[in-house]
Amino acid sequence: MIDIERIRRAYSRFLVPGRILLSGHSHQAWPDVAREAQLEAFDDSARYVDEKWEHAVLPLVETVGRGVLKRQGFPEDDSIAFAESTHALLVRLFGALEAEGGSIVTTTGEFHSLDRQVRRYAEDGRRVHWVPASPRLGLAERLVDAVRKAAADGPVVAAFSAVLFEDSWVLTEVGAILSECHDLGVTVVVDAYHAFNAVPLAWGPAAGSAFVVGGGYKYAGFGNGLCWMRIPTDCALRPRDTGWFADFASLAEPREAAGAAVLRPVRYASGGARFAGATFEASGFYRARAVLRHWDELGLGVAELRAISLRQTRRVLDGLRGRGVLGEGKPLALGSDDDDARRGAFVSVVHPEAGALSAKLRQLGILTDSRGERLRLGPAPYVLDAEIDTALDVLATLVAPTGNR
Repeated sequence: MIDIERIRRAYSRFLVPGRILLSGHSHQAWPDVAREAQLEAFDDSARYVDEKWEHAVLPLVETVGRGVLKRQGFPEDDSIAFAESTHALLVRLFGALEAEGGSIVTTTGEFHSLDRQVRRYAEDGRRVHWVPASPRLGLAERLVDAVRKAAADGPVVAAFSAVLFEDSWVLTEVGAILSECHDLGVTVVVDAYHAFNAVPLAWGPAAGSAFVVGGGYKYAGFGNGLCWMRIPTDCALRPRDTGWFADFASLAEPREAAGAAVLRPVRYASGGARFAGATFEASGFYRARAVLRHWDELGLGVAELRAISLRQTRRVLDGLRGRGVLGEGKPLALGSDDDDARRGAFVSVVHPEAGALSAKLRQLGILTDSRGERLRLGPAPYVLDAEIDTALDVLATLVAPTGNR
């Protein structure tokens, strides 16, 4: 039995009177323990000064890595790299893969971090195969077909989302896609940001071969600035974009003499550290550790969080239909899928003035967001049913024809 009042007590700083948070898919509220962890980061810096890395931060990175991998459905001892954004990690990965040549297969439904970067690669002559993301049904088949065709001409990187950011469409075929790509010798990069801590994914038997990026800003409540990439165990790539933390252990060793005829090859640490950058802001790891404990103490694993989310998003869908504003011939069209298995942790509804609607809702204390003509409504575990109902009442009033108000 979920104790909603206990959950809400853990968010006293974010849950203020007069505000309803339906932006959990974009900016998840931070539990109070995150604030305490931020102060702990300061205190450790004061206590250890320059020795904070060995005494506090690096052990903390390992702890958070194990927690993230567990909640993402991977073994806790898998390799993982962290950075301030998924973009930083993708640039390091694609730069390392560039030496192998080949093409990129991706979809037209990817988040900007991947979409913009791949488009820029295409400007420089990198071959990119764009798979139409719509209609959503059949996307997996179209993606696999494009990968097969591209693989016939050389090395391929397949990059796609497990949950699409515009409408929370869940690509339930991820495991099958990984298996197909593994058999073809194709490198796979999965954007699992909109799945982490919200949608359990069945990775399948080829899970070990995938690069998987994600972050804690959306459904985990870690705050911003902490993203990661799960890395295949046998990865031996040598990123061109490489920082000094990628070989932290050898920093004290002498360098070659200036002008040496033969330079020693740049070395990389094992595991995820090979994708590390330079000095990073450590407070995100303090927050992440505290919030991971928060979820565990509340008994909210990914399966439990998924159950809460499905019930809430179903309440949104049924509530809008019950208020007569969602459906054929109604002011709002369904932008997400009605099938629970295909719907992630938010509801997308289509309206020609979605941006203006979101702005009006915000003025009334109801936080949502929009993408084009899609208004996105993202409940979270700390949101009351009564708050959802109030938000739906307001939204229905805003979109109802003038004569019906």
